[in-house]
Amino acid sequence: MNWVVLLCAGMFEIVWAIGLKYSHGFTRFWPSLITVAAMLISVVLLGYAMKTLPVGTAYAIWVGVGALGTAVFGIVLFGEPLNLIRVLSLVLILCGIIGLKLSSTA
Repeated sequence: MNWVVLLCAGMFEIVWAIGLKYSHGFTRFWPSLITVAAMLISVVLLGYAMKTLPVGTAYAIWVGVGALGTAVFGIVLFGEPLNLIRVLSLVLILCGIIGLKLSSTA
């Protein structure tokens, strides 16, 4: 169950990272409010998941899910570049996430 919570924490990390872009430096009220709420939810869920998961594994997966998702949404929503090296780098992050999950004993 804590793996699902950790995945949800990573999803909220994506929300707040993308929210930062839409908030324009916290100058827009609603995007800023959503961003701060997503930050809080993400960290609370991460903390809950860390009750039973190894701290290094949980944190690395949380960051990896956030980085991977944010990069994909940056490509889709903001037209950020999509090239072979970027795709290979994202695949490596995904492999790292999977590897950490498979190697965890929790």
